[in-house]
Amino acid sequence: MIVTADMAISLDGCIAGPNVALDNPGGDGAEPLFEWIHNLASWRERQGMTGGEENRDSELMREWFDATGAVVMGRMMYDTGEEFWGENPPFRTPVFVLTHRPRPTLLKEGGTTFTFVTDGIHSALDQAKAAAGDRNVDIAGGASTVRQYLGEGLIDELQLHVVPALLGDGLRLFEGPGLGRRDLEPVRVVDTPLATHLKYRFVK
Repeated sequence: MIVTADMAISLDGCIAGPNVALDNPGGDGAEPLFEWIHNLASWRERQGMTGGEENRDSELMREWFDATGAVVMGRMMYDTGEEFWGENPPFRTPVFVLTHRPRPTLLKEGGTTFTFVTDGIHSALDQAKAAAGDRNVDIAGGASTVRQYLGEGLIDELQLHVVPALLGDGLRLFEGPGLGRRDLEPVRVVDTPLATHLKYRFVK
């Protein structure tokens, strides 16, 4: 089992546009970060739809779905995604939501559960590891949550799907206190017309 973070990111380092809000989950002008995913066969499959493109991008998305046994996310990511994901969210695994606002565990269709964790990032990760079995735990976001886990040295592999777009402004993944210097080694580079997929392993 390893701990991963897997993010779509613009060429200038943004994982969302400015002005992220409940009714604007990706922020302003962030469509290029997500548009490439929506027609992939593996993504559509997870949304209960048929069709879509079977290509290298779709294979990489399916690889992530198959390898992930539990997910950790921040409360803002949950709040902005709750309505969009609906009753059959795409995770199909236990999801642990970091929050200061307790809420009962939610059971959804397709195997997704949302457990709200109020006692910190280490507790959420421990619970996710216990739930994941021999599969990976993914730190899904948003930026603040990923940065907290990076700052504590708790992420083993980082995969960035670099979309050929400059947002100019927005929520930057690698900006903020507490990150410090970290060394990584490249694992894989996959280049497609939709994105450049970069996978790195942190040097422990």
